[in-house]
Amino acid sequence: MLIVDAHEDIAYNVITYGRDYTLSAQEIRAKEAGDAKTLADAGTCMLGVPEWLTGHVGIIFGTLFTMPAHYMLFGEGAQKFVYTTPHEAYTLAMQQFDVYARLADENPRFALVRTERELDAVLATWKDDAPDAKRKRQIGLVMLMEGADPIAKPRDVERWYEHGLRIVGPAWLSGSRYAGGNAAPGPLTDEGVLLLRAMLDFNLILDVSHLSDQACLQALDRYDGPVIASHSNPRSLVPGPRQLSDDMLKALLAHDGMVGIVPMNSMLRSDWRRGDRKNAVGVNDVAAAIDFVCQMAGDARHVGLGTDFDGGFGAESAPAEIDTVADLGKVADALKARGYARVDVEAILSGNWLRLLRRSLP
Repeated sequence: MLIVDAHEDIAYNVITYGRDYTLSAQEIRAKEAGDAKTLADAGTCMLGVPEWLTGHVGIIFGTLFTMPAHYMLFGEGAQKFVYTTPHEAYTLAMQQFDVYARLADENPRFALVRTERELDAVLATWKDDAPDAKRKRQIGLVMLMEGADPIAKPRDVERWYEHGLRIVGPAWLSGSRYAGGNAAPGPLTDEGVLLLRAMLDFNLILDVSHLSDQACLQALDRYDGPVIASHSNPRSLVPGPRQLSDDMLKALLAHDGMVGIVPMNSMLRSDWRRGDRKNAVGVNDVAAAIDFVCQMAGDARHVGLGTDFDGGFGAESAPAEIDTVADLGKVADALKARGYARVDVEAILSGNWLRLLRRSLP
């Protein structure tokens, strides 16, 4: 089954930690074996071209992630890649965009996905299982901005759209001048309202992950375009402001939105802490989070995967059966064990995200 992953911090890791994702995750691990600082910050690498291909991960929402200097979540390795002004945030995000552009220009395995035609071109490479055809499979990259401070003014949305940006999360956990974040509660600001209006002109996808409860509900009330939570889990299963409350989930579903479930142990089990046993959490817990959304929605059309792999955690913090991104297909087995039909499993792994992209891409 083809898999769409709605959240991977590829470019940030390339720039910050020097990870070369044209290699395998195992090769990157070997290079980082003695690098205690990188492993402490980023965790054990889970991504790489061989793993994406083996795992049938054909479409990825690649992030443009920038971190404000006043909220240093990671350690020394990240310190030179933080911003204090919108111009600095713009510069950092453009550096990350250039990473994706170079991947697509220099490696035939990658392609930027900015239009429905480009999406179809990537998907076509996965339709043939002949050995020669497999060697031509591509990984499509859809640009997602995680925290909108790189958009200096709402009117600059047009420039970013022309660059290829297709998804915008107004705030990271520390908030932004556009909206409160889950670690810095606050409303949608006046500039945030203008940002949503500018986004709607281009039918950009609104990502409410990391928004505070207040800002999330305000944004969903105001935005008439496509909406997602690219990497968020239900708060009813794991309490805390990082997760989506039932009210937030209901508002998202009322907009025909999508939720990307994160296979991160601390977001799947409330009693798990970093450093605990990896095998204390399993893919059954991932399936339980998916099932929660399906039960609330009354169907299997509004949920998928948004792994956040290499997003500040590594293999030691992922469920027991998942060592790299190549193992995502094991979620399908857990869903089938819960009684999900193949057609619904395929929708969860890729079809739902593809339907949303077709609604939004030009």
